[in-house]
Amino acid sequence: MQLTHNENQFERKTFPITLVCDHIYFQQNIGSLFRISEAFGVENIIFLGKDIPLTPRKINKTSRSTHLHVPHRIIEETPDLISYLQENNFEIIALEITSNSKALKEVHLPENQKIALLIGSEINGISEELLKIAHQIVHINMFGKNSSMNVVQAASIALYELTS
Repeated sequence: MQLTHNENQFERKTFPITLVCDHIYFQQNIGSLFRISEAFGVENIIFLGKDIPLTPRKINKTSRSTHLHVPHRIIEETPDLISYLQENNFEIIALEITSNSKALKEVHLPENQKIALLIGSEINGISEELLKIAHQIVHINMFGKNSSMNVVQAASIALYELTS
């Protein structure tokens, strides 16, 4: 028998993970990122960019009201985000395929340190400025001809790996 939301036995837990969204603008993705962040106990979400469409009416369909439960903020400028991450001593992990990225399952999580998981825009990925400050750059091994996946799918896989 399928369990309801109230009947499941999952432990309620929050992880010291901040999901950093580099210029993600598609409303369906934003709503889904709230939903997956709430499911994996993400501490908060930072949206980088101007005019991020956080109108609840438009994201509620995919967020299923999780935008009401996951703390979030917008930082408009990249230098301000970089200062925030460095001043608050985050372990910065970028999810991107690069010439020096390693497989996600090889990620090293330092003990007792906050994690900033950087995910990139639907069009351009993570900016060079942010890749330069990443302590680790990781990718998801893929075995088909396509070398990319939707940002929400990728974030889901990464959050599962980081929290399990």
